[in-house]
Amino acid sequence: MPLQTVEPQRLYRQIADQLRALIAKGEFAVGARLSAERDLAKQLGVSRPSVREALIALEVEGWVEVRTGSGVYVLDRSHRAPAPVAPTEWGPLELIRARRVIEGETAAIAAAAGKRKDVDAMSRAIELMREMADRNVMPLEGDRAFHLAIVNASGNTVLVETVQNFWDSRKGPIFTRLGGYFENVPSWRSAIVEHEAIRDAVAARDAEGARAAMHAHMDKSHQRFSASWRRAKPS
Repeated sequence: MPLQTVEPQRLYRQIADQLRALIAKGEFAVGARLSAERDLAKQLGVSRPSVREALIALEVEGWVEVRTGSGVYVLDRSHRAPAPVAPTEWGPLELIRARRVIEGETAAIAAAAGKRKDVDAMSRAIELMREMADRNVMPLEGDRAFHLAIVNASGNTVLVETVQNFWDSRKGPIFTRLGGYFENVPSWRSAIVEHEAIRDAVAARDAEGARAAMHAHMDKSHQRFSASWRRAKPS
Protein backbone atom coordinates (compact mmCIF):
# COMPACT_ATOMS: atom_id res chain seq x y z
CA MET A 1 0.00 0.00 0.00
CA PRO A 2 1.80 3.17 -1.14
CA LEU A 3 1.82 6.35 0.90
CA GLN A 4 -0.64 8.98 -0.28
CA THR A 5 -0.43 12.75 -0.22
CA VAL A 6 -2.66 14.42 2.38
CA GLU A 7 -4.66 17.62 2.55
CA PRO A 8 -3.53 20.41 4.94
CA GLN A 9 -6.21 19.87 7.58
CA ARG A 10 -5.26 18.34 10.94
CA LEU A 11 -2.18 17.21 9.09
CA TYR A 12 -0.51 15.36 11.91
CA ARG A 13 -3.63 13.26 12.47
CA GLN A 14 -3.94 12.39 8.78
CA ILE A 15 -0.29 11.41 8.68
CA ALA A 16 -0.65 9.36 11.86
CA ASP A 17 -3.73 7.64 10.43
CA GLN A 18 -1.83 6.59 7.30
CA LEU A 19 1.19 5.32 9.19
CA ARG A 20 -1.00 3.53 11.74
CA ALA A 21 -2.88 1.78 8.94
CA LEU A 22 0.37 0.71 7.28
CA ILE A 23 1.71 -0.66 10.55
CA ALA A 24 -1.56 -2.50 11.24
CA LYS A 25 -1.41 -4.09 7.77
CA GLY A 26 2.14 -5.26 8.34
CA GLU A 27 3.78 -2.88 5.88
CA PHE A 28 6.14 -1.96 8.72
CA ALA A 29 7.02 -5.02 10.80
CA VAL A 30 7.44 -5.01 14.56
CA GLY A 31 10.95 -3.80 15.32
CA ALA A 32 11.35 -2.11 11.94
CA ARG A 33 12.74 1.40 11.78
CA LEU A 34 10.53 3.88 9.98
CA SER A 35 11.89 6.08 7.24
CA ALA A 36 13.54 9.32 8.32
CA GLU A 37 11.27 12.33 8.90
CA ARG A 38 12.71 14.01 5.82
CA ASP A 39 11.82 11.03 3.61
CA LEU A 40 8.34 10.59 5.10
CA ALA A 41 7.64 14.31 4.59
CA LYS A 42 8.67 14.07 0.94
CA GLN A 43 6.54 10.97 0.31
CA LEU A 44 3.51 12.49 2.01
CA GLY A 45 3.93 15.97 0.53
CA VAL A 46 3.91 17.65 3.94
CA SER A 47 6.35 19.46 6.23
CA ARG A 48 8.77 17.75 8.57
CA PRO A 49 7.16 19.40 11.64
CA SER A 50 3.83 17.79 10.73
CA VAL A 51 5.53 14.40 10.41
CA ARG A 52 7.18 14.90 13.79
CA GLU A 53 3.82 15.67 15.40
CA ALA A 54 2.36 12.51 13.85
CA LEU A 55 5.23 10.34 15.06
CA ILE A 56 4.89 11.69 18.58
CA ALA A 57 1.13 11.01 18.47
CA LEU A 58 1.86 7.43 17.43
CA GLU A 59 4.39 7.09 20.24
CA VAL A 60 1.82 8.33 22.76
CA GLU A 61 -0.61 5.73 21.38
CA GLY A 62 1.99 2.99 21.72
CA TRP A 63 2.53 2.25 18.03
CA VAL A 64 6.15 3.36 17.80
CA GLU A 65 9.11 4.22 20.00
CA VAL A 66 11.48 7.13 19.41
CA ARG A 67 15.05 6.11 20.16
CA THR A 68 17.17 9.22 20.30
CA GLY A 69 20.23 9.01 18.11
CA SER A 70 18.81 6.02 16.25
CA GLY A 71 15.31 6.51 14.83
CA VAL A 72 11.65 5.61 15.23
CA TYR A 73 10.81 1.92 15.61
CA VAL A 74 7.57 -0.05 15.37
CA LEU A 75 6.41 -1.60 18.65
CA ASP A 76 4.62 -4.86 19.32
CA ARG A 77 1.06 -3.89 20.27
CA SER A 78 -0.23 -7.40 20.92
CA HIS A 79 -0.19 -6.83 24.68
CA ARG A 80 -0.78 -3.08 24.75
CA ALA A 81 -4.03 -1.37 25.65
CA PRO A 82 -4.99 1.40 23.20
CA ALA A 83 -4.21 4.96 24.30
CA PRO A 84 -5.73 7.16 21.59
CA VAL A 85 -4.88 10.83 21.37
CA ALA A 86 -7.92 13.10 21.60
CA PRO A 87 -8.97 14.19 18.09
CA THR A 88 -9.20 17.79 19.30
CA GLU A 89 -5.55 18.02 20.43
CA TRP A 90 -3.50 20.57 18.52
CA GLY A 91 -0.10 19.70 17.14
CA PRO A 92 2.56 21.44 19.28
CA LEU A 93 4.61 22.85 16.41
CA GLU A 94 1.51 24.15 14.65
CA LEU A 95 0.42 25.65 17.97
CA ILE A 96 3.70 27.54 18.32
CA ARG A 97 3.17 29.06 14.87
CA ALA A 98 -0.33 30.18 15.85
CA ARG A 99 0.99 31.65 19.08
CA ARG A 100 3.57 33.61 17.09
CA VAL A 101 0.79 35.38 15.19
CA ILE A 102 -1.44 36.18 18.18
CA GLU A 103 1.15 36.80 20.86
CA GLY A 104 3.28 38.98 18.64
CA GLU A 105 0.34 41.35 18.52
CA THR A 106 -0.49 41.07 22.21
CA ALA A 107 3.12 42.00 23.01
CA ALA A 108 2.81 45.06 20.77
CA ILE A 109 -0.46 46.00 22.48
CA ALA A 110 1.16 45.59 25.90
CA ALA A 111 3.95 47.96 24.87
CA ALA A 112 1.46 50.54 23.64
CA ALA A 113 -1.20 50.27 26.36
CA GLY A 114 0.35 48.41 29.29
CA LYS A 115 0.87 49.91 32.72
CA ARG A 116 3.68 49.66 35.24
CA LYS A 117 1.81 46.90 37.07
CA ASP A 118 1.82 44.80 33.90
CA VAL A 119 5.58 45.15 33.50
CA ASP A 120 6.00 44.31 37.18
CA ALA A 121 3.93 41.16 36.69
CA MET A 122 6.19 40.14 33.79
CA SER A 123 9.26 40.71 35.94
CA ARG A 124 7.84 38.60 38.77
CA ALA A 125 7.07 35.81 36.31
CA ILE A 126 10.62 35.91 34.94
CA GLU A 127 12.02 35.76 38.45
CA LEU A 128 9.82 32.75 39.20
CA MET A 129 11.11 31.07 36.04
CA ARG A 130 14.69 31.74 37.10
CA GLU A 131 14.12 30.40 40.62
CA MET A 132 12.54 27.21 39.30
CA ALA A 133 15.29 26.68 36.73
CA ASP A 134 17.87 27.11 39.49
CA ARG A 135 16.18 24.20 41.28
CA ASN A 136 16.32 22.10 38.08
CA VAL A 137 12.54 22.34 37.81
CA MET A 138 10.85 23.13 34.51
CA PRO A 139 9.52 26.68 35.08
CA LEU A 140 6.13 26.17 33.50
CA GLU A 141 4.28 28.14 36.17
CA GLY A 142 6.40 31.23 35.57
CA ASP A 143 6.20 30.82 31.81
CA ARG A 144 2.41 30.76 31.89
CA ALA A 145 2.31 33.76 34.24
CA PHE A 146 4.56 35.73 31.90
CA HIS A 147 2.47 35.21 28.78
CA LEU A 148 -0.74 35.92 30.67
CA ALA A 149 0.76 39.12 32.09
CA ILE A 150 1.37 40.30 28.55
CA VAL A 151 -2.11 39.57 27.27
CA ASN A 152 -3.76 40.90 30.45
CA ALA A 153 -2.29 44.29 29.56
CA SER A 154 -4.59 44.35 26.53
CA GLY A 155 -7.75 44.39 28.67
CA ASN A 156 -9.39 42.22 26.00
CA THR A 157 -11.15 39.18 27.47
CA VAL A 158 -11.26 37.31 24.15
CA LEU A 159 -7.50 37.68 23.71
CA VAL A 160 -6.88 36.68 27.33
CA GLU A 161 -8.96 33.51 27.01
CA THR A 162 -7.38 32.70 23.64
CA VAL A 163 -3.86 32.90 25.04
CA GLN A 164 -4.92 30.89 28.10
CA ASN A 165 -6.23 28.15 25.81
CA PHE A 166 -3.07 28.27 23.71
CA TRP A 167 -0.81 27.93 26.70
CA ASP A 168 -2.85 25.35 28.57
CA SER A 169 -2.97 23.14 25.47
CA ARG A 170 0.69 22.34 26.10
CA LYS A 171 -0.52 20.08 28.91
CA GLY A 172 -1.74 17.63 26.26
CA PRO A 173 0.08 14.29 25.82
CA ILE A 174 1.67 15.14 22.46
CA PHE A 175 3.18 18.41 23.64
CA THR A 176 4.24 16.80 26.93
CA ARG A 177 5.95 13.90 25.16
CA LEU A 178 7.71 16.14 22.66
CA GLY A 179 8.83 18.46 25.45
CA GLY A 180 10.30 15.48 27.27
CA TYR A 181 12.81 15.12 24.46
CA PHE A 182 13.83 18.73 23.96
CA GLU A 183 13.02 20.76 27.08
CA ASN A 184 15.70 20.94 29.76
CA VAL A 185 17.19 23.49 32.11
CA PRO A 186 19.60 24.94 29.50
CA SER A 187 16.74 25.39 27.02
CA TRP A 188 14.67 27.13 29.67
CA ARG A 189 17.55 29.45 30.53
CA SER A 190 17.63 30.46 26.88
CA ALA A 191 13.89 31.04 26.99
CA ILE A 192 14.26 33.23 30.09
CA VAL A 193 16.64 35.52 28.17
CA GLU A 194 14.09 35.70 25.37
CA HIS A 195 11.37 36.62 27.89
CA GLU A 196 13.55 39.37 29.28
CA ALA A 197 13.92 40.88 25.80
CA ILE A 198 10.15 40.95 25.41
CA ARG A 199 9.67 42.50 28.86
CA ASP A 200 12.32 45.15 28.18
CA ALA A 201 10.67 46.18 24.91
CA VAL A 202 7.26 46.41 26.60
CA ALA A 203 8.75 48.48 29.43
CA ALA A 204 10.32 50.82 26.84
CA ARG A 205 6.91 51.16 25.13
CA ASP A 206 8.53 49.87 21.93
CA ALA A 207 5.60 48.14 20.23
CA GLU A 208 7.55 47.05 17.16
CA GLY A 209 10.41 45.84 19.32
CA ALA A 210 8.04 43.86 21.55
CA ARG A 211 6.41 42.24 18.53
CA ALA A 212 9.80 41.34 17.06
CA ALA A 213 11.05 39.95 20.40
CA MET A 214 7.95 37.75 20.74
CA HIS A 215 8.34 36.54 17.16
CA ALA A 216 11.98 35.70 17.87
CA HIS A 217 10.99 33.79 21.04
CA MET A 218 8.39 31.74 19.20
CA ASP A 219 10.76 31.07 16.29
CA LYS A 220 13.42 29.82 18.69
CA SER A 221 10.87 27.68 20.53
CA HIS A 222 9.89 26.13 17.21
CA GLN A 223 13.55 25.48 16.41
CA ARG A 224 14.12 23.82 19.77
CA PHE A 225 11.23 21.41 19.23
CA SER A 226 12.28 20.77 15.62
CA ALA A 227 15.91 19.89 16.40
CA SER A 228 17.43 16.64 15.26
CA TRP A 229 16.58 13.63 17.43
CA ARG A 230 20.34 13.21 17.79
CA ARG A 231 20.35 16.40 19.85
CA ALA A 232 17.54 15.23 22.10
CA LYS A 233 18.47 14.37 25.65
CA PRO A 234 18.46 10.64 26.53
CA SER A 235 15.10 9.37 27.79
